[in-house]
This record gives sequence, C-alpha cells and structure tokens, in this order.
Amino acid sequence: MAANDTTPLIERRSIDYIPEAERHGRLLSQFTLWMGANLQITAIVTGALAVVLGGDVFWSLIGLLIGQLIGGGVMALHAAQGPKLGLPQMISSRVQFGVYGAAIPIVLVCLMYLGFTATGTVLSGQALGQLFGVSDSVGILIFASVIVLVTVLGYRVIHFIGRVASVIGVIAFVYLFSRLMSQTDVGALLQIRHFSWSSFLLAVSLAASWQIAFGPYVADYSRYLPSKTSSLKTFFAAGAGSVVGAQVAMVLGVFAAAMSNGQFAGHEVAYIVGLSGTGATAALLYFSIAFGKVTISTLNSYGSFMCIATIVSGFRGRLEVTRLQRLVFVLVIVGTATLIALLGQHSFLGAFKSFILFLLAFFTPWSAINLVDYYCITRERYDVPALADPNGRYGRWNLLGISVYVFGVLVQLPFISTKFYTGPLVAALGDVDISWIIGLVLPAALYYVCAKKWHGTVPDHLILPIEQGAAPTTNGLAAQA
Repeated sequence: MAANDTTPLIERRSIDYIPEAERHGRLLSQFTLWMGANLQITAIVTGALAVVLGGDVFWSLIGLLIGQLIGGGVMALHAAQGPKLGLPQMISSRVQFGVYGAAIPIVLVCLMYLGFTATGTVLSGQALGQLFGVSDSVGILIFASVIVLVTVLGYRVIHFIGRVASVIGVIAFVYLFSRLMSQTDVGALLQIRHFSWSSFLLAVSLAASWQIAFGPYVADYSRYLPSKTSSLKTFFAAGAGSVVGAQVAMVLGVFAAAMSNGQFAGHEVAYIVGLSGTGATAALLYFSIAFGKVTISTLNSYGSFMCIATIVSGFRGRLEVTRLQRLVFVLVIVGTATLIALLGQHSFLGAFKSFILFLLAFFTPWSAINLVDYYCITRERYDVPALADPNGRYGRWNLLGISVYVFGVLVQLPFISTKFYTGPLVAALGDVDISWIIGLVLPAALYYVCAKKWHGTVPDHLILPIEQGAAPTTNGLAAQA
C-alpha cells in the first residue's frame, strides 16, 4: 500500500498512535531504509576499528558477521513491534517501566542519539568540506542544516531518502570494492590468521553494538505499516536491510584499514575517497558519503525528537506534539549535536570506539526487558490508551522493570573494557569485553522469572484507541485481538 495523495508531506503524527486509516507503506521500504542507513562512512569506520585496534582481516570479518547476526536479530525483533502497536518504540517501554519510569532509559537513549549524530556530522563535514572546498567546520554546519529540514518533514521524506540512499550507496560501494580489489592482494590479507579472543570479540562487539543501538527507535519507522503486516516479514525486511548494509560497509572498512599502513585513522573520509583517485569521481564519492550520512543522521535526530517528546508527554499526560514544538525540539537536538561535532572533530576515532562500546551497558538490558515482556509475558497484548495515563494500568513507576534494568547495568560493570571505564574482571578474561552478552542474557532471564510471578494485569487482547468510524466496545475502546 503506497501513501495516497492526501498524505501530507510534513508528518502530522509524532509519538501518538497511528490510526489504521493513515497506515501505508510496503515492507520493501523497511529493507531499503535500513540498507541505506548502513551503507555509509561511519559503518566503514566501525569495521576498520577491528583492524586498527589489532585484529587480522580474516577473523575480523567473521567476528563482524557474527555480531551483525546477533545484534541484527535483536534490532529486528523491535522492528516487528511497530505495525502491531502503531507506536514509537520508547512509548511501548512504559509497559515495562511505567509512564514516568520509562524516562530513565529514554534519557540515555537521547544521549546516544546525540553522540551518533555528532560523530556522523564530523565525517559528513569532512566530505562536504572536500566537495565544496571549504573547511570541515563549514561542512558540518551545511550538513546540520539539511538534517534539520529532513527531520522536520518526517516519516515519508525519511523513507524516500532511504530509498535514494540505498541506490547511491550500492553504486558507490560496488565501485569502491572494484577499486580496492584492483589495488590489494585480498587473498594474501585473508591468509594472515592470528586468532586472538580479545580482537575477535572486539569485532563481534563492534557489530553487535552497532545493530543493538538501532533498537530504541527501529519501530518508529515501521509503525505506519498496516497492522495486518506479518511480524515475521517485518523482522526479515528490517533485519536483512540492516545486516547486509552494515556488513558490506564494515567489510570495506576492514580491507581499507588493512591496506592503509596506518594512514586510515584521522583521515577516514579522504582515505576512502582516495581509493578512487581524483577529479569528478572523487567529487561524486564525497557527495555519496555526505548523502549516505543524511539517512542515519536524520534517523538519530528524529529518534531524539521522539524520545524528548516521550519524556515530556509522560509527565504531561497526553501524546500529541504540535508542529511548532516539533521544530523547537529538532533545532535544540541538532544544534547540540552540531556543537559537539565542532568541538570534538579532531579527536574522533578513539572517542567513537569507546562511546559505542560503553553504551552497550545501558541498552542491552533495556532491549532484553522490552523483548521478553512483549514476546513472552504480555504477548503483544498492550493497553495503548493506558500508556498515556499515569494513573492507569501501567502506573507511574514500574519497580520490577526499573529494578531489573538497574541490575542489568550494574552486573555488566565488572566486564566492561573502555577508555571511560574498565571492570576488575577484564584482565582475568584476557582483556575480553563480554559485558554486552551478560547484559542481554541475565536481565532477560531475571525479568522473565520475576514477571511471570509478579507482573501486573495483562489485557486479554491488544486494546487500541477508538478510531473514527469504529464501533466502541463495552469499555469504550476499540479492541483488536
């Protein structure tokens, strides 16, 4: 079902429920959106880190693929919630944490989006600076202006840009791979195999954290699909697009770093474009890099807006957000990210690695709790109107969800290895960071056991708001089993 001509260009909805009459789109759009979001320079840099930080090509590629599949599975399970609930991802967290309590993980999600937007803006600024012959700082400001515009326009424009970015990304990556193959003895690089648990698990963690980081907002971009859309097909459409796109980009990063002789770090964009030579081809690649970053940076900015609106609406008691409020939120978010990018543009690579690995400690427990509750405890039976009512079924604070979340964060601390913090058990494990595995498994198991015994009342079916023309049920709500 394609969007009809009456659908406005500027999105009317924000964090509120999407009525069935306004549902549109196809599963292919999920694949192209997430492929376009991943075929970009930051994913290349992430893959390159596996080699820059000590891994060989062969085991880095395998580790990255394993991480993509694990993290992509988690990400896609969140995506499948969108069509069924018609809600942004973090609104649904109120079931597990309470209407007020959901603000706890959401604040951390906002910080994540700011960080990813800022780091992506640094790389885009480099590309635009080279393309237009201006400084990187001016390039950063140009890029930020584009992000503000696309984020304000919203859902339809974001998906359209995702489709265009997929096409441009495929063309650019095919060309870059062909150039790389002509300049590098790939077979010789693959023959160098020095297995190390620390380097291997670093590669797994880099890819898994990349995918898991999409979890808090992936349903935001599937919530407009018709409610009858197959959950399994949504899972594979979003997951395949993300995994394939990210793995292709990271593979390119691995080979680029391996053949760079130490010239990659600090000059990521220039080195990648340098594979193609100079002139018009280089200019086109700079454009493709900047355009590729538009998709993911817009997702991050849009996700930040949704998170801030979710926090505010929880304490205000209603879900509607005006267009003026939306514009103000977006300007504040992108402005803050741009300031961070301008201040931190010269120390990007090391800070980025530490940032994405440290964030795993805060998002894997949230993801574990949300998925266990949705698929194993409530089994899609949500009371959507109650999500806006602090005095309703889900209450203000859900101590069970909050307690398991805090436990999930704390239990990882001994196993974390980043520049920000290194746990006491890391050295004993050969400097291997396994915190994200602990953060997924233990909170999931604990929440399942506790929720089975102490979970609040669960509706008999999914309860949706009354839609125009729908017959009300005895409790005044239009229900869908």
